[in-house]
Amino acid sequence: MENYQNFINGKWQDCKSGKTFENRNPADWDEVVGIFPKSDKEDVEMAVKSAREGFNDWRLTPAPKRGDILKKVGDIMVDRKEEIARLMTREMGKIIHETRGDVQEGIDTAYYAASEGRRLLGHNAPSELENKMNLSFRMPIGVAGIITPWNFPMAIPTWKIFPALVCGNTIVFKPASDTPATATELVKILLEAGLPPNVINIVHGGGGKVGTAIVNNTDVDVISFTGSSEVGQTIAEAGGRQLKRVSLELGGKNAQIVMDDANLELAIEGVLWGAFGTTGQRCTATSRLILHEDIHDKFMEMLVAHTKNLKIGNGLNEDVNVGPCVNEGQREIVEKYVKIGKKEGGTLVCGGEQMNDGECSKGFFYKPTIFTGITPDMTIAQEEIFGPVLSVLKIKSLEEAIEVLNGTIYGLSSSIYTQDVNSAFKAIRDIEAGITYINGPTIGAEAHMPFGGVKATGNGHREGGWEVYEFFSETKAVYVDFSGKLQRAQIDNY
Repeated sequence: MENYQNFINGKWQDCKSGKTFENRNPADWDEVVGIFPKSDKEDVEMAVKSAREGFNDWRLTPAPKRGDILKKVGDIMVDRKEEIARLMTREMGKIIHETRGDVQEGIDTAYYAASEGRRLLGHNAPSELENKMNLSFRMPIGVAGIITPWNFPMAIPTWKIFPALVCGNTIVFKPASDTPATATELVKILLEAGLPPNVINIVHGGGGKVGTAIVNNTDVDVISFTGSSEVGQTIAEAGGRQLKRVSLELGGKNAQIVMDDANLELAIEGVLWGAFGTTGQRCTATSRLILHEDIHDKFMEMLVAHTKNLKIGNGLNEDVNVGPCVNEGQREIVEKYVKIGKKEGGTLVCGGEQMNDGECSKGFFYKPTIFTGITPDMTIAQEEIFGPVLSVLKIKSLEEAIEVLNGTIYGLSSSIYTQDVNSAFKAIRDIEAGITYINGPTIGAEAHMPFGGVKATGNGHREGGWEVYEFFSETKAVYVDFSGKLQRAQIDNY
């Protein structure tokens, strides 16, 4: 057990109130991973002031040099990959194979961001006037408030922080209270790599106190948030009142379609990984399975058999497939939706109960759960559960499958398994989602591609890829007139 601190104004320090909270292992609640400061508005104000003071020097640091620091960050993360992965598994529960992947995503993002330091491209365009040039440049915005979730404690913070830094912004970082240790390690690595101390600030604590204070602070210029749609709406309202730039990556109710011509073994692997990887605790998790009626029964027989063979337990064990829910409250949410599914007429064919035996007796484990006989209007087919619960729906055609898939308020990720190229391209065209996979599960985003969704999944911005660098920078248009005389654009020169 370790006592952790905030990092504000270039030094590690306790919060002003002196209050703390415990970070415990959801697979073994007896284990306290660390003690963390329970910060409030006063700590946030100090952090924002520090970031504001650091901005002027950091924005004048050439972008390639900013990128060089992130290259070093990636190198350090490579050396500490296993150490970080094991810490992450202890504090949020997902299996060690996945936490290694979480760290690798951070490494990939670091190296990608390092290269973008030499590629913050603007556009040039010809002028309508003689002896005049038109150019544009990417400019830093200011202080970025970064608010991240617990399910990807390294990957998602790096998706936000690294591009923001390369673009010349400074950071006030509030990680999730369920995963503060991994976030602290990220900040330590940034500092070790040579990031100036007042460029990065981390403030631990709850969303109601710390997150709200960051969003409402008028000296924070841009907000990037990943979390629930309900909290996202509140942030959007606050940001709108301040005319503050806000990026929201919110909920999902993702579906995998399996057509009658699909490779069923491949589709089985996809849905097992998509539905029960990270214990279903991903915004891209496969929470709906849409099966063509001709293969429904055969597929379900195969799927239930494979699901029952998944091993549940402590994620540090190499042979475990499914870890715990992140906390007791999340497991209670899962249990609530299972009861709703039964009440509304779904047929429970697998799971549907807690796992409390053996090594699971001290954690918040829930068996991978599958419902059949689900109709599109049922609650468990509409609302995000964020747990290992899969709803299976039967359809007769591709057109019906796409209609069912589109029939929620969300639009993050989607998947179709088919060997018909025409069906694949119709799905790409007609599915309402920010991400579509062909013959792959709904999870598995890559660091150099845009990530985000449509409808209630967000507000149109993207994480990852080239688009996030546009979010974290302003465009400045520049006109250079070397004619030596007054030339008037926007006048009728014709």
